[in-house]
Order: sequence, then C-alpha cells, then structure tokens
Amino acid sequence: MTRHRSFPSSLRLAALCSAAVFLLPSCISRPGGHDGYLTRSYQVRGRDYQPMTVDAALHFEETGTCSWYNESSFFGIKRGSTSLGEKVMPWHLTGAHKTLPLPCLVRVTNLENGKSVKVRINDRGPFIPGRVLDVTPRAAKKLGFYGAGLAETHLEVLSVGDGSYKRKKRGWWPF
Repeated sequence: MTRHRSFPSSLRLAALCSAAVFLLPSCISRPGGHDGYLTRSYQVRGRDYQPMTVDAALHFEETGTCSWYNESSFFGIKRGSTSLGEKVMPWHLTGAHKTLPLPCLVRVTNLENGKSVKVRINDRGPFIPGRVLDVTPRAAKKLGFYGAGLAETHLEVLSVGDGSYKRKKRGWWPF
C-alpha cells in the first residue's frame, strides 16, 4: 500500500508564488526590452519616411507642436501595439516620432509652462501636418497640456537604443 504525502500549505503557497514571479512579467506590458535600433524606411499614406542615423539622432533637437494619443481602451484590456511591437499603456511615458531611430530617450519641455519630462520614443507618428511628437496621456499630464490637447514643445535626444546597443549623447568632455 502506497501512502500519498501532501505538501504542507506553506510549500504549496511558495510554489505558486515562485510560478507567479516567472509568469507575471510576460503578462505585464512594460516599456523596454528592445535591443538594437529600428532605422528602416517606411511608408504611411503614400508618403515615404527615412529615419535618421543613430549618430545624427544623438545631436538632434526639435521644436514644434506636440499632441497626446491613447491607443489603449477599456482600462488597458484591449491595447494597440507600437512600431516596436510593445503594448501601448496610458500610464507609460512613451511617445511617437516620425524620423528618430527607435527606441530612443528624449527630454520634452513644454515651452508654455517650462515643465519637462523624459519620454521613451517607441512608435511612429504623428502623421498630422504640423505636429512633431505624440506622447501618452501620462506624459501629457506631466507636461501640463492634457486638457488643451496640444502644446509647443522642445525635444532633445538623450540616448538611442536599449541594452548593450544603448548610445548616449556625449557632453563636452571627450572621455
């Protein structure tokens, strides 16, 4: 006669928790995790776009109209994807630009109120004439233009790429 031993409840709980630790990150969408740079040309509405090189992007600054966009719906259950294949979540500090290499980190400053925030560019757009940048609702709130919908902003590239491919803008010091 074989006797079956059951695990104590504390061991079962530990096993469930450790399984959750490994499975949970794959269920939650987070910005990050993309290695390399996305610089291939693309076409939208019959217009061709050629993203700039990494070296050119590291010295890039631009001033223009910024808007916010939200491709998620129903509290994030149905979500859109960015050009990098990442899920769009309204609480992320991410954005879209037509010609910067993806991904890159930029500092966006609202010229109307002086508020500034770092935004990870991981998508393409905006494809509305006269706009230079789209950001998520959280970034728009931090910049102080969520209610207005549009703001004059200045963006400055801080770094391009993720992981071992990440390249930062060099300061005046040559080392």
